[in-house]
Amino acid sequence: MNQKPQNIGVVITTYNSPLWLTHVLTGYENQQDSDFTTIVADDGSDEQTAVVIEQFRQRGRLRLEHVWHEDQGFRKCTILNKAIAETDCDYLIFTDGDCIPRADFIGVHRALAEPGCFLSGGYIKLTMPVSEQITEHHIEQGVIFDADWLVSQGQPRSHKLWKLTRSPFKRRLLNALTPTRATWNGMNASTWREDLVAVNGFNEDMQYGGLDRELGERLWNRGLRSRQIRYSAVCLHLDHARGYAKPEIWAKNNAIRAEVKRSGVSWTPNGILKEQP
Repeated sequence: MNQKPQNIGVVITTYNSPLWLTHVLTGYENQQDSDFTTIVADDGSDEQTAVVIEQFRQRGRLRLEHVWHEDQGFRKCTILNKAIAETDCDYLIFTDGDCIPRADFIGVHRALAEPGCFLSGGYIKLTMPVSEQITEHHIEQGVIFDADWLVSQGQPRSHKLWKLTRSPFKRRLLNALTPTRATWNGMNASTWREDLVAVNGFNEDMQYGGLDRELGERLWNRGLRSRQIRYSAVCLHLDHARGYAKPEIWAKNNAIRAEVKRSGVSWTPNGILKEQP
């Protein structure tokens, strides 16, 4: 029998987006599988985010942990490593504070988890007008995961909405047929905590642009397989500005990833621990 997670944690990164985080946490309140811990990995948000988290904690529907550090610029990898180091969950799902999960999100990751493997889930990017129309009531009803409803609100109809199919057969078929490789996607990916610790977590030399893929590439180098579940585990990505994308940072990150591929290294010395293996 395959090993199954005993204690799942969903790690949600956020930075000064309290409204979007409210929508996301509402999505986790309405999961069919409610046996998980919600870990908000906060890259230095102000008090408004802490207020939102406390409001949800008071509602009592989520086991909530708030992992925070001071705002010193974009330090997503650092706060993620802090979350990994401090949790006692044995299996971790990673997503962002602008990604609303479908009601079966946790259940799908739990059911498909297997040793020596990470899962690569899917997401649909919403337009800003559609993002702004979504309310907590819509999330509780689940209508936001109906393709026709999204189109009626102004979302372009395209093949990307196939991720919302309700047919288990179509989901399996599309997962098998997609040409997209099962990479580590920061919006929707999961694996065992022990495997993340074994590669020393995220590389803190990385800033915005490819930091998630780099982790997945080191997990591959360690011997993990990856499984495509982009049509089975789905979230909706709320739109936002991206002021932190800079060409020079992309160039640096691409060089780091190229070296990981060339060398076959799995450990990063600037991760959870600041040392060589």
